[in-house]
Amino acid sequence: MIQHIDYTNANADVFAFDRGEGVKEYHAIMHVTDCRLTFHAQLDALMNAYQQLIEGELKGTVAVFKRYFLSDAANQADEVAVADSSDCAKSIVEQAPLDGTKIALWVYLLTDVETRPLASELFEVRHGAYRHLWNASAHNMAANSEYQMRLLFNEYVMQLAQEGCTLEANCLRTWLFVNDIDLNYGGVVRARNQVFFTQGLTNSTHFIASTGIGGRMHDPNVLTMMDNYAVDGIKKEQITYLYAPTHLNRTSDYGVSFERGTRVDYGDRRHVLISGTASINNKGMVVHQKDVVKQTHRMWENVEALLSEADCTFDDVAQMIVYLRDGSDYAVVKELFQERFPNKPLVIVRAAVCRPDWLIEMECIAVKAIDNESFGKF
Repeated sequence: MIQHIDYTNANADVFAFDRGEGVKEYHAIMHVTDCRLTFHAQLDALMNAYQQLIEGELKGTVAVFKRYFLSDAANQADEVAVADSSDCAKSIVEQAPLDGTKIALWVYLLTDVETRPLASELFEVRHGAYRHLWNASAHNMAANSEYQMRLLFNEYVMQLAQEGCTLEANCLRTWLFVNDIDLNYGGVVRARNQVFFTQGLTNSTHFIASTGIGGRMHDPNVLTMMDNYAVDGIKKEQITYLYAPTHLNRTSDYGVSFERGTRVDYGDRRHVLISGTASINNKGMVVHQKDVVKQTHRMWENVEALLSEADCTFDDVAQMIVYLRDGSDYAVVKELFQERFPNKPLVIVRAAVCRPDWLIEMECIAVKAIDNESFGKF
């Protein structure tokens, strides 16, 4: 179920997964509606709307992950950090909302879970047999993007080890934000490939669903930032990697190491984590260069093929994040999405994709009810 809620100078599109028992899940994407306001006023409008949401329609929920999309992190990130003191994993990234506002928010909320920050600096969400481990805005100040990315992954490996987990067995999703991606993405790729190899992640085993995308923190010396998600208690037979070979090739064919998507089955529901997906064919070639409309349609085809492999459709999608290289494409892309997905929680931001020829990329999360007595409920 999807609900649109209007507030003063802000609104929320909310996806709800509710089987009538067990944990309820919500994805909310919140927007400011008056781009003429100062940043401080826009932040106030967003925070007030969020407070009304969790005290009203989503009363009883707990936020477990948030991502703030900012237009100018250098001048805005500190104010966001002060305004939001909630105890959950918080990602703050400069990826300007392309509706002309200065800030937008994606928040993931659950009911009936226990949450706490851990000594490892991961954020734990516990229910039943599982501990969901979230982390956000990890960064360091090493000399270049390759060193920064290697340190980020090495630190994450140690954090997981503190929790009795490994990168190979427990990590389900990463987001890698790269400051000046055209210049610094190569270093990120090399570091990830090296760390994955040492951790037993290869083309013959598996990689991890991921989005590698342009984005930056408030400090320009931070060239890479990482958000990640792992689950303790998950079994290998609960995880299926998605390939859609009729539409996409293996990422290792062109020297990178991530999965196109991951299906995770629990006893009562299925999660589908779709990585950043662009207009590419099964030979690894960019399709429809310099045509954002045709690239959008091919991107949708690719995502649809991945969802289909997980026995899902776009109807099961809970939220979408769309990345545009050129902000001037916003009007036409917004119209395309509104026509096909008029009610879907969605944010469109300015963020360059890892190849200059890709004008658009999207990621999404789907949630579907299943019954599988072999696995513990979510």
